[in-house]
Amino acid sequence: MTRNPGHTAFNGPLETGSITVVKRRQLRRTVLGTFVGNVMEWYDVGVFGYLIVTLGPVFLPEADPATQVVFMLGTFASTYILRPLGGLFFGWLGDKIGRKRVLFITLTLVAGATFAIGLLPTYAVIGVVGSILLVLLKMVQGFSAGGEFTGAVAFISESSPDKKRGFYAAFLDAGSYLGFALGAGIVTALQVIFGQQAMLDGLWRAPFLIAGPVGLIAIYLRLRVEESPQFTALLKQSSARATTGGLRVNPLRAFAENWRAMLMVIVLVAAANSAGYAFTSYMPTYLSTVLEHDAVQSNLISLPLLLLMACSMPFVGMLSDRVGRKPVLFAASIWVIVLSVPAFALLGSGSLGGTVSGLALIGVPVALYMGTLASTYPALFPTNSRTTNLGVSYNISIAIFGGTAPLVIDALIRATGNEFAAAFYLIGMSVVGLVAVIILRESARQPLKGSEPNVETEREAHILNAERSGRG
Repeated sequence: MTRNPGHTAFNGPLETGSITVVKRRQLRRTVLGTFVGNVMEWYDVGVFGYLIVTLGPVFLPEADPATQVVFMLGTFASTYILRPLGGLFFGWLGDKIGRKRVLFITLTLVAGATFAIGLLPTYAVIGVVGSILLVLLKMVQGFSAGGEFTGAVAFISESSPDKKRGFYAAFLDAGSYLGFALGAGIVTALQVIFGQQAMLDGLWRAPFLIAGPVGLIAIYLRLRVEESPQFTALLKQSSARATTGGLRVNPLRAFAENWRAMLMVIVLVAAANSAGYAFTSYMPTYLSTVLEHDAVQSNLISLPLLLLMACSMPFVGMLSDRVGRKPVLFAASIWVIVLSVPAFALLGSGSLGGTVSGLALIGVPVALYMGTLASTYPALFPTNSRTTNLGVSYNISIAIFGGTAPLVIDALIRATGNEFAAAFYLIGMSVVGLVAVIILRESARQPLKGSEPNVETEREAHILNAERSGRG
């Protein structure tokens, strides 16, 4: 038996590899290191999403309010244009040199771009150039974010015990929604304390500038994390390490070998994130512009639900470890299909109770989706091309169906004049997602594809080795 600071490799009787006994201390560092990155990425999404109505007059003051909202929603969507390219580049790099180093780069870029937005000159200073710079910075965020989440889910999945992979991976999306809630909460607090006029006069910068010190803390925590044991084992087995400093990764070959799994990810991401982005990034705008609620009140209504969703996700992940990924994802799909129309009917009821109930009906399936999918995606791909395949497929779908969801939903409502257009859009996405769930291979409590098992204790490794020896 050999040891290193990150894990214990338990050499089995077979020549194909070893069982990894995951050390709890290192696992905690891994969870925290990946968690803070998702908090940072989605902090900006929360800040920007809740400042859309504010930033319109700042960067496009001569336009009418409807045009300002459309421009800002389009600016938000522009974040996702470069995500597939970022997913390809950082995914390939993650499969070549390792997850840890790439995640350091992506986190630094995300935090730096968010901080830079807070320093931008406005329309009053440099005219439309300020708007162009805003779009460019959002695109930088999108490029770097293309490798952040997918690299993190691969990293934490490869570092977690197989029987609890759903629980630990769910902390990533919990971090996403906590980051969103943190950003939205800071914006809302500033609006309540200082008023909307103060936000327009320059206080809008504060939430973005906070990303500077918060990002430094997140980077420090990520630097303390060690490389995943499964990638380390793969790197040691490869002779490429001595000649190229990493593994040889051919993206085209990886796509050809795993295109079915990539298509599965694209469909699942489309179903889950169309609902997720509708809830997080569009609902404040929908409540304030379509239903004509006060902007601050709209934020205050949805914030507590965001926090509840985030806190529930690890429990959803734990549930998926027990009953399987497929039953939880099936429940999420059916929930959206059956209850989306009643949810939007409640939102339009005009009462506070109806609004909260409608948001809750949308939020529950989002929590079920997100709390389960972070552990589902990595299990579809082998270690040697996991972040390449996942980075491209996930981000293609996010770019088409996720980040654009607020803009598409807003356009559908305005074009049809029907507030239920949003519900029908979400239903359509989940119908397609349900088909994918039905044919999905169950991966709960099983080793990742092409990898040896990860276990919690040496006793569990001994038992597993004895079982394997007996079968041999």
